[in-house]
Amino acid sequence: MGKIFAFSNQKGGVGKTTTAINLATYVAKLGRKTLLVDFDPQGNATSGFGIEKNQLEANCYDLLMSEATAEQVIMPTMIDNLSIIPSNIDLAAAEVDLVSVPFRESALKRALEPIVSNYDYIFIDCPPSLGLITLNALTVANAVIIPIQSEFFALEGLVQLMNTIKIVKQRLNPQLYINGVILTMYDKRTTMSKQVTSDIYKYFGDKVYPIPVQRNIKLVESPSFGVPVVLHAPHSNGALAYETLAKEFLTREENTNG
Repeated sequence: MGKIFAFSNQKGGVGKTTTAINLATYVAKLGRKTLLVDFDPQGNATSGFGIEKNQLEANCYDLLMSEATAEQVIMPTMIDNLSIIPSNIDLAAAEVDLVSVPFRESALKRALEPIVSNYDYIFIDCPPSLGLITLNALTVANAVIIPIQSEFFALEGLVQLMNTIKIVKQRLNPQLYINGVILTMYDKRTTMSKQVTSDIYKYFGDKVYPIPVQRNIKLVESPSFGVPVVLHAPHSNGALAYETLAKEFLTREENTNG
């Protein structure tokens, strides 16, 4: 049975989608059958793999609203072992359309249930909010991965995220746990990055991945080429960081089981 991970942080611009794309890519390259669910109406993970998000025959909204099956919306990517459920702005309507659906917090869980066993890992790229879409992701996930940028205000809003995770554990998903925290946009030259990193370690302890992702222009460029960084600049600092993170992720999940 595959394990499901939600990439969540309601603060935008923290490298969440970049992390979801590239961690999924390297986990797949390390031989694990992987599915990336683009669960953000912006559809950036979809376009990050060169998929034209405005020309989809079916997308994540159709899956969530039971208008299509998972098999009908899953698409291959250019990376062996990695498939994607694409998304676009249609998904934004789900916040409203799900309200009248019975057990609305579990719509994604019901939709993914038939295909979970087909994968080793399923990664869900959540929107930068704590609305009903993110709630669906946290309800189906085994664990949460929290990307945090190494900048001022990094911890702002995290209390709300942690409270949401606590409520989901109590009411909807008792097995949910935090797999880890990934530091993004790290700049070792600045005092600010060092101070914020220190604060994050105080807050999360050994949940913090020991490999920060440094600011890297190649990571920023690769989505515009419609490919993950391994195909754009495989020897860049960003690529090497995510490759190392993927190995650490597998160590945590397969050697320690969370």
